[in-house]
Amino acid sequence: MDEVDSDTLADAAYGIFEIMLSKGLEARGAPLFSRVEAGIDFFDDFNAVFADFARDYPPLADALLARFGSVEAVYRTVVAGEGVVPTMTTQMYWITADNPAARGLSPTDEQAGKWLIFCDTAEVDALWKNVRDATVAGDLGISAKVSTARPNPDSRDDRKVVYVYTRDWSDEADVMRVREHLRALGVVDRIGYKRNLETFAGEYSEKGKKVTYYSA
Repeated sequence: MDEVDSDTLADAAYGIFEIMLSKGLEARGAPLFSRVEAGIDFFDDFNAVFADFARDYPPLADALLARFGSVEAVYRTVVAGEGVVPTMTTQMYWITADNPAARGLSPTDEQAGKWLIFCDTAEVDALWKNVRDATVAGDLGISAKVSTARPNPDSRDDRKVVYVYTRDWSDEADVMRVREHLRALGVVDRIGYKRNLETFAGEYSEKGKKVTYYSA
């Protein structure tokens, strides 16, 4: 088996650590974004999660330390907005937020779908904060995610995109309820809704071809 290069290993390590960090901080009383935005010191909790990560995945912890230099350096990166603010996030392609009341439902379910909101980089941080807070509050769909500052080879242009997932594309009342709430959050331009059926089939918009199921 070919040896994995250090950057690829560190990228994978950060992705796994970020999942553990999010779950670990929530279990310790507050999610990552609320701690960062409140400006509170949470290094003790952060260090405890990293210790668990190092115990469970020693080679991945070593890869992160090789990239950042120390646990404190990883912490400073997170406090600066990594994983919270889209334009400050360079370790991951996406930031996600889930509706706590939708446990057991997944944005990757075949029946699910998403509203797609494209915006300029200058607008994405404020838009994401509104969508994230509404998702966590249970006012939107089952999950949401936003593209970050990390260059993505799959991106078609320089715009950022926010996905807002609903549990069932065929439940038009729920899909449109979410659309109306997005309108209340300031998303007033017409946007499209794409079913996972088309996404999984590898169907994407191009000239003369429409893959969105709803538009509103």
